[in-house]
Amino acid sequence: MNMKKRICFVLTTSLLLTFLSTVSLLAQSASEVEMADTFRQEGKIYVVVAVMLLIFSGLIIYAIRIDQKVSKLEKELPDNL
Repeated sequence: MNMKKRICFVLTTSLLLTFLSTVSLLAQSASEVEMADTFRQEGKIYVVVAVMLLIFSGLIIYAIRIDQKVSKLEKELPDNL
């Protein structure tokens, strides 16, 4: 696969996983999410969301960089292997 297809695959997969996890979170009843209500009341929910976004974006950047390195190594390999 070329680089654009790999990036598209990684982004599509990550968006799908994010969507599926969001759907499962929304399926919970409101009484089960007392911790989220507490975080919202104290204003800490933004810190939680920021940390989650930071970790998620770090994982995406890591996956893209690893893909670039693997592609570079694949190009350096001789074709007769």
